Amino acid sequence: MALGVLDSVLFADMFGTEAMRAVFADRPFLLRCAEVEAALARSEARLGIVPAAAAAFISRAAAGLCDGSQALDLDRLKRETELVGYPILPLVRQLAGLAGEGGRYVHWGATTQDIMDTAAVLQIRSGLDLIETDLAELSRHLAALARRYRETPMAGRTHLQHASPITFGYKAAVWLYALERHARRLDELRPRVLLVQFGGAAGTLASLGSGENAIKVRTELARELSLADPPITWHVVRDGFAETVQFLALLLGSLAKIAFDLMLMSSTEFGEVAEPFLPGRGSSSTMPQKRNPISCELILAAAKAVRQHAGLMLDALVSDFERATGPWHAEWAALPEAFGYAAGALNQARFLLGGLSVFPRRMAKNLELTHGLVVAEAVMMGLAPVIGRNEAHDLVYDACRRAIEEERPLFDVLSEMPQILSALGDEKLRALCDPKNYLGAAPEMVDRVLENFAGR
Repeated sequence: MALGVLDSVLFADMFGTEAMRAVFADRPFLLRCAEVEAALARSEARLGIVPAAAAAFISRAAAGLCDGSQALDLDRLKRETELVGYPILPLVRQLAGLAGEGGRYVHWGATTQDIMDTAAVLQIRSGLDLIETDLAELSRHLAALARRYRETPMAGRTHLQHASPITFGYKAAVWLYALERHARRLDELRPRVLLVQFGGAAGTLASLGSGENAIKVRTELARELSLADPPITWHVVRDGFAETVQFLALLLGSLAKIAFDLMLMSSTEFGEVAEPFLPGRGSSSTMPQKRNPISCELILAAAKAVRQHAGLMLDALVSDFERATGPWHAEWAALPEAFGYAAGALNQARFLLGGLSVFPRRMAKNLELTHGLVVAEAVMMGLAPVIGRNEAHDLVYDACRRAIEEERPLFDVLSEMPQILSALGDEKLRALCDPKNYLGAAPEMVDRVLENFAGR
């Protein structure tokens, strides 16, 4: 049985995705490490630090691991990793063995964290590409909902009470606006995170000599891996990795807000939306009528998990001196799991919003639940220019109180009040009491969000 849901036979594809596991699983990580070792050898060969033939042997061995023509002894690697505490020295030994005569030059001038950090950066790059693709598709689903339901009225709710009317398209556009900001954050994040890490034992590259010649190795390695070249070693300045997980936590917080809204809206009392129907999905073991909001629940759970990892990554920022004694290890748990949960939540959100059932008739019916109280502000603002805002507020407040106590429509009560009827007239009062006439700039705001989305 798996220790966590991301590796569980039962739950792995509910909380994660196969594509993200293919980025962060053990074997892909080891292959990334081998890729970095080979790139380092090629970089050093171009600068005359190691023989070109050795770099070719090392590159061939690493390529063999990637294409499967060569295999790692994972049992041996596991035993030695447990003994050493890190997987790089055991990996280097096997890679050196596969590289034959070139093996003596594997890992030249490097330290364990150089390889692991750079491999993690390569994983992050691939992981962010997957996140970006899913986020773009999810945004398209929201844009379609915003466009389709631009003028579909529903009750706005504040403090879980009916407030003033909005449209469902407006609600979807609000969600989309948040995701668009996350898309921009992702663009801005990459230059700060996708940096090569290469500094040697204490970060000074002393193993490769002094001055610019040593720095040239890092520059060449960055070029080999299509990463940015930082001006100084960053292995104890972990804000880039921490920011990555904070980004994922922010993204999942927004997804959780969407899921929470939809979960409440799908409750029996509201009945305004429902998750996509599949036979048996969301079924209860005892109540045949149930259609539980499974995707919403999974998104909410994933957001809570990533929030915890975001905190752990902030703890890992506090590194002692030139090599951390423990905080770095915390990243090994937090970083891949955060990506795993993020991918799973996005996958659930894509399914949820791509096939969401929307019930405008139920939205309209719910607007009538308060017998017109939802437009009380509209009547007050219609009266205000005629009799003053404060007096209008007091008159409509009294009318609302009577409507509640007598369980009567607000319009009926208002039409019996001479001060209101004489100020507005029957026709205007009826118009003010129609929720469809009090949507404000909601449709126009939808248009603006959609224009920004289309221009991205």
